[in-house]
This record gives sequence, structure tokens and C-alpha cells, in this order.
Amino acid sequence: MPDQAVELGSEQCPLRVAIVGSGPSGFYAADYLLRSGMNVHVHMFERLPTPFGLVRFGVAPDHAKIRNVIKVYAKTAQHPNYRFWGNITIGSDITMDELRAEFDAVILAFGAQTDRKLNIPGVDLPRSYTATEFCAWYNSHPDYRDREFDLSHPVAMVMGQGNVAMDVARVLAKTSEQLSTTDMASHAVDALADSQVREVHVVGRRGPAQAAFTPKEIKELGEIEGCDVIVNPDDLRINENCAIELELPGNEANKRNMEILREFADRKPTGAPRKIIIHFFKSPIKLRGNGGVEQVVLERNKLVGEPGARKARGTGETETLDCQVFFRSIGYHGVPIEGTPFDEGKGVVPNESGRVEPGLYAVGWIKRGPSGLIGTNKKDSEESVDKLFDDLKRLEPKARDDSGLRAILKQRGVRPVSYEDWLKIDAAEVERGQAKGKPRDNFTRIDEMIAVLDGQPSETR
Repeated sequence: MPDQAVELGSEQCPLRVAIVGSGPSGFYAADYLLRSGMNVHVHMFERLPTPFGLVRFGVAPDHAKIRNVIKVYAKTAQHPNYRFWGNITIGSDITMDELRAEFDAVILAFGAQTDRKLNIPGVDLPRSYTATEFCAWYNSHPDYRDREFDLSHPVAMVMGQGNVAMDVARVLAKTSEQLSTTDMASHAVDALADSQVREVHVVGRRGPAQAAFTPKEIKELGEIEGCDVIVNPDDLRINENCAIELELPGNEANKRNMEILREFADRKPTGAPRKIIIHFFKSPIKLRGNGGVEQVVLERNKLVGEPGARKARGTGETETLDCQVFFRSIGYHGVPIEGTPFDEGKGVVPNESGRVEPGLYAVGWIKRGPSGLIGTNKKDSEESVDKLFDDLKRLEPKARDDSGLRAILKQRGVRPVSYEDWLKIDAAEVERGQAKGKPRDNFTRIDEMIAVLDGQPSETR
């Protein structure tokens, strides 16, 4: 143990920080730490053998450009003071107490890993799914490799109007031919080739002025070959409060959304084989069916509250829509790691500007909840790391090397995956993809990834 009079982050006493999670918020925190001018060693822990979190498993396959941000994270990973520890589950492979005993500070960056619940009758019927699991399934997440989605019926509904809901609607409305040249999981491309879904209803509780999707996402729906987008012009007639709301600072995207939706409303249907129908001011209040979803009961809403804080309130007026496949996309929810405080209601780790307590910090969705775009995490992470810097004189230096950590993992039979290991997996995925005319073909099982590292032949799917 070094003399505590020696300052953490000095040449004599490196600041050793563990980051739990390898998504955008974790990498932005790592980058900020490594560029601080102090002597910092960053160790990033990830449950899967692959880094990058939702950039790998949450970005739609036909949005490859968004994944270019991985190049920024890869540059951070090349720093000599960065270490990646993949294939390690914090809480079981190594406890939070053990991790904190090995590092001077721990940053929680493990995101929001499950979906918010929709508490309505029938939500657990067969053919009722979450957007979270659907996106993970078509993006090759190992946890969802064997998940099955019954798409053998003509009408689907997506509840929610954020960007994830737009992704789900777009994937359902595209043909397998349009998706086969992306990096979508091969098993998903095959399943979507057999899809009988021809009509997708996208339903939002509030109005077009409050919709959470971005202009780029909604515009793309109108660019899908062989698909009509239908919007009821009556839904686009906004009252004075909504007009005021659109003029509020920061609502430029909402104004552009309105323009795009009006363009859709003005279009005449072409009789295309697929169609997307966008609904506003409606909430599902019940799913009906015998042996699976067959109908969705929708309640008409009105908006109440001041501009900028408008909320949907049911009117009691209902309609029933025939629908055999239902996806709920109403947000993500955090999952706790044993040994950390957790607010179950909000789905976050309680914190003040990122500080949970001296020596323990939170960034990203597990800090603030599931909001914002990928880039939003940069300032968020920097705020939390600044709290860590403020606490430096209060932190007690811990282990000075990895020997204790490696001993624990070896004793428990845990096989860590390094960043160099990940680069081998990455190269194998790119090679597999090139053989199929795709940018890459991701592994969908952890044992396949480990087999690459052990020099064994991997599966082709």
C-alpha cells in the first residue's frame, strides 16, 4: 500500500478506476479520465466478450453510419493505460465489494437493460413482445439468440413513438432482401423472410408535436420501397397550446417532424404491398385474444397541462383494432447490480450529479434514466468524472496492480476477454460477413466467440 500522503493520479501513485459497462457512457468516461493529464489507469468491465453496448446491440442494422462512433471508442481503447475485461459479470464473477477493494474508484456505466412495464390486461398474451428483445434479437445479442417472434400474421402494432419504435416499424415493413446486405443477424434475416406482416400501426399516447422520434427517423419511414405511410390529417390539427409548445427553445426537431408528417398526410396511397399507419392521441388499454393477441383496445386521449409539459389523459372513448402482433416500445428500465444502491421506481442508481458516494459514481442511463442520443452521454459522463476528481483527496488508494483481481478470476474459472481478444473476434465477424456480401456477420453465441480465441473452428451462423 502506498503512503496515503502520495496523491492519487500522480506519477508515483496512479489513479486506478474500474468502469462497469462498455457502452457510450463508459467510453466517454474512460476518454475523459485518460485525457485528464493525470496518471490514470482505466479498467473497463463488460459481461459479454464484446464492447460498445447499445451501439452494437441497439442501433438498427440499416443505420450503419451511426455505428461509426465505434471508431472514436476504439481510439480510446488503444491508450496504453486502458484495459478491457470482457466476459466478466460484476455481481457474480466478482462482487461489487471485491471490485471496490481492487480499485480506487468505480464508475457504474451498465445502462438500462430491460424494458419498462406496460400494465394492461392481456399484455402477457402470446405474440405480445417488447421492442427491447426484438432489437437485441435482430442485432445478434447472445441473450436473445433463441428468442422466437411469431410474424405469421398480417397486422402488427408498435406502441410508442421514440426512435426505437421507428426502428421496429421500419424493420417490420422492409423486405428481407432490403435487410440482407446489412449486418442484421442471419437468423433474423431468415425469420423476416417468412414474415407475413403487411400492415404496421405505430401508436403514440400524445400528439405529433410531442412525438419523441427524430426527423431523420420519421422521414425514413416514407422512403421504404414498397411501403405507403398513412397519417390522418385530423391528427395534425394542433391547438394554441401545441403551437406555443412548438415555438419553445429546443423544439426545432418537433417542428420539422410536423412538416414531415404533413407531407405524409398529403400523399395519396399507391397500393404498395406494405403500409405503416401512424396514430396519435391513443393508448392501448387492453389486448384481447385466445391463444395470442387478436385485438387491441385503444382509448382516445386528450392533452392537458402547460406547453412543454403536456400529458395524455384518457377520454373514455375507445376503438378496437384487429392486430395479431404487438410490440411495446415505451422505454428502458435499469436493473440493479448486487452491492449497489438502486431506485426501483426510477430504474437508476441514486446519485447527485453522478456521485453515488465518494469512490462510487454513475454515468449514462443508469445515472439519469433512458433519455438522449448517443452523444448526450459525453457531457453526462464528464460531469460524473468531475465529481470523482473533486473527491480525490477523500479516496483511499487500493490495490496497485491486477494480481489480486486475476487471482479471484482464476480461482472461479472465469476466462477474461481482453481488447486484443476482441479485435480477433471483430476480424472474424468481418471475414464471415464478407463471405455473405455483408459488412459483418456477428457471432450470436459466446462459446463461438471464445472458440475463435482458442483457435477452434466457429459456427457459420
